[in-house]
Amino acid sequence: MYMHPSQAIKAEAFQKLHERTGIFVIPNPWDIGSAKLLAQLGFEALATTSAGLAFSLGRPDGEGGITRTAALNNARDIVDATSLPVSADLENGYGDDPDACAETVMLAAGTGLAGCSIEDATGRPDEPIYPYELAVERIKAAVKATRALPFSFLLTARAENLIHGRLDLKDTIRRLEAYADAGADVLFAPGLKTREEIDAVVRAVAPRPVNVLMGQGSFSVDDLARLGVKRISLGSTLARAAYGSFLRAAEEIQQKGTFTFAADAVPYATINRLFS
Repeated sequence: MYMHPSQAIKAEAFQKLHERTGIFVIPNPWDIGSAKLLAQLGFEALATTSAGLAFSLGRPDGEGGITRTAALNNARDIVDATSLPVSADLENGYGDDPDACAETVMLAAGTGLAGCSIEDATGRPDEPIYPYELAVERIKAAVKATRALPFSFLLTARAENLIHGRLDLKDTIRRLEAYADAGADVLFAPGLKTREEIDAVVRAVAPRPVNVLMGQGSFSVDDLARLGVKRISLGSTLARAAYGSFLRAAEEIQQKGTFTFAADAVPYATINRLFS
């Protein structure tokens, strides 16, 4: 298959981030500009966000709002924007069948990515989570695809129970353990809220690295490091923060007729310099 320039080097760097001692933050840009800004700030790796991409296109997240082609094109743009390794949020692999997951992983590798995530959410409100056996087979197929690549490609397996109203930590951990046994490189259960929940997940899949999603100020990086978390992602949080500032500014103009928000805007010269 075609190997993106420097892909093997980025992939090796990404793997080493997960193998070294300590924790790291992998923020989630949604376009070329946000990726470049994050790289300028010194982050060591990036991850795409399906929600951030959907919002930038004026669409809601989930329920098939973003096609596989759009997600992969966005991933390619972000890969090309910096020299950092990038992992892609590939939702449920854009298909129910295990073969669809495998195909999506292979296509993703062709964009220059260093890794990706596959989740066990169906995208269907009436049946939001795949049955256990099918969910495991899907991860097995995705792992098999990564192992066929001529370079390291880290697969993150996501158990989505907690953010889809299934507050069953026991089943979530059971799934994560099965995904680890199937060969997933990183385990991720968005929606963990307490120290006890995070600790239970980290212990259950050890020594495999665990990604924790942070969208609120409940924990610091140091807090999560002490719990044994390897990687922190932010999902759509940065995109929502950006859109939040935009909305508050526009609402001030529309509702008050004032422009005080501009005092907090990044100076034109600063933005220009960062992108130059």
